[in-house]
Amino acid sequence: MSHILKPLMEVEVKLRLPDAAAHRQVTTLLAPFHVSTHRQENLFFDGSKAELSARLAVLRLRFSDRAPLCAVTLKARAVLVDGVSRVEEDEEELDHSIGRACADQPDKLMSAESRVLSRVREEFGVLGFVGLGGFRNVRDVYDWKGLKLEVDETKYEFGTCYEIECESADPEGVKEVLEGFLKENGVQYSYSETSKFAIFRAGKLPLSE
Repeated sequence: MSHILKPLMEVEVKLRLPDAAAHRQVTTLLAPFHVSTHRQENLFFDGSKAELSARLAVLRLRFSDRAPLCAVTLKARAVLVDGVSRVEEDEEELDHSIGRACADQPDKLMSAESRVLSRVREEFGVLGFVGLGGFRNVRDVYDWKGLKLEVDETKYEFGTCYEIECESADPEGVKEVLEGFLKENGVQYSYSETSKFAIFRAGKLPLSE
């Protein structure tokens, strides 16, 4: 039986790093606190009549070299302001072979046994699925000052973005700690203004973050 996560409001601090040099600076500073590295492939889907995007929802299959090897995620009502992201998220582990079959033939999402996919089909009235493509991500995870920091190197076909993420019930407090750390070490950063998915859909890197 797959491991099920209940729907929740995910609240994250998201700070954008300007380039590979800043990313390298951060990962070097955090090296003593490194826990793991995840290599992820993220693929996105919509209903064949744009039922999800019309309601600002996103369906993602994520494949990883670490458990869970495959997860299906529904995200909705995302808001990103001043580097703090709030989004409704419903996620469930999915059998890797089923996930790959769905990635190859999106219409198999219609019959795959999954609580999240059943919810998508029923709540959004989806009668078929189409693949939107996706991107790859290398995520370094750190246990730093009681915080779980995720430093991402996201590789799109049109370029690479770098970002620090930290999920917390106290985003403003975490943001203050992280900003202090970056400023103290002379690391340039900005508040993320656009989600990874939005950048992917725009087909270009953010210009002014």
